[in-house]
Amino acid sequence: MKKSGSSPVGFYMMGVACLFLAVFFLTVIFGARIYRSIVAGQTGNNDSRAILSYLTTCMKAYDTEGAVEVCQEDGITILSIADGDSGYGLRIYQYQGALLEEYGRLGEELYPEDAQVIGETETFRVEEVAERTYAVTTDGGRVLFHARCGEMTEAAADE
Repeated sequence: MKKSGSSPVGFYMMGVACLFLAVFFLTVIFGARIYRSIVAGQTGNNDSRAILSYLTTCMKAYDTEGAVEVCQEDGITILSIADGDSGYGLRIYQYQGALLEEYGRLGEELYPEDAQVIGETETFRVEEVAERTYAVTTDGGRVLFHARCGEMTEAAADE
């Protein structure tokens, strides 16, 4: 007569299969967590670099004689970049944790509710470190701008 029990080999095979399945699921879970943290870090890094890159692009786009001015208005530091001699230009400033950009007549009142948000930052400092050289500091780091307008090249000076 046959015994109606399972053999120990069957339990052993089932245990090994369950162990491999558990290790597989743990690997997937830990891998997904690591992937999420890497993506979050890259996104934050890209966001902080985007602000500094945007500021650099603005400075290069409006690089004319006397275009850059740093001023204070109601305790807000404003980086003004004139658009030629039109009296209009960009005004970049930090307001309530966001870096804002406003295009309009320079010297007029600021309208943060109508301004374009460049990015999130708690820090925005602008200082002129040398003649026509400015340092801008945000949460993402620090970048130096040098306004090249008004400089004479050697070829132009020799003529």
